[in-house]
Amino acid sequence: MPNDRIDIRLIEGSVSWEPPPLIEEGGGECAFLGRSRAEVHERHGRLILLRYTAYESMACRVLEGLARRAIDEYGALFVRILHALGDVPVGEASVLVQTVCPHRAEAFDACRMLIDRLKAQAPIWKSEAWADGTTWSRGQAINPDIFADHDDDDTEGVEDVQP
Repeated sequence: MPNDRIDIRLIEGSVSWEPPPLIEEGGGECAFLGRSRAEVHERHGRLILLRYTAYESMACRVLEGLARRAIDEYGALFVRILHALGDVPVGEASVLVQTVCPHRAEAFDACRMLIDRLKAQAPIWKSEAWADGTTWSRGQAINPDIFADHDDDDTEGVEDVQP
């Protein structure tokens, strides 16, 4: 990873919490670990697992842009975003967002912005496998034209995308 302030990874299977690097200027650290929760669908029964797919190169660009936004707007000293691909059984985690900032308020604000924007902007899709069937989770439409002029290594302007 060329930038030691940003750690973006799409991981096959569940994700888990990882300790952030020790940053002496970092007075506030915030982490959000999103887990698959037990649910029951009225037609399909109990939830077995969530299955994630992504347009991987674009998802990484979007997540990198969001991390840069957290650095620019909240003074984040470190940002980590890990997202699962493939199957994530009930009780296991599909996303980890971590921020380290000089102060706690900025760490909380940056972490919340990241998870909210990730869910609205990243081309990562979730299907739900139930005891008797599969459904797709509703999400927000992503306008692919916003990214049409970006090559795989270009993140300029990605952080400006609004849901």
